[in-house]
Amino acid sequence: MGRNNDKNIKAYNDKLHKAQDKAKAKKIAREELRKAIMKKFNEGKSSQ
Repeated sequence: MGRNNDKNIKAYNDKLHKAQDKAKAKKIAREELRKAIMKKFNEGKSSQ
């Protein structure tokens, strides 16, 4: 990062938080997809 000045620290934190938000959004999307698949699977299972 070079020098620890406010501008560099802010840029680093913004980049870090953006990456963390992206990872969190991916995790939530995977969970929602998994729930939808399980719901469909269970509906098909109960109708047989």
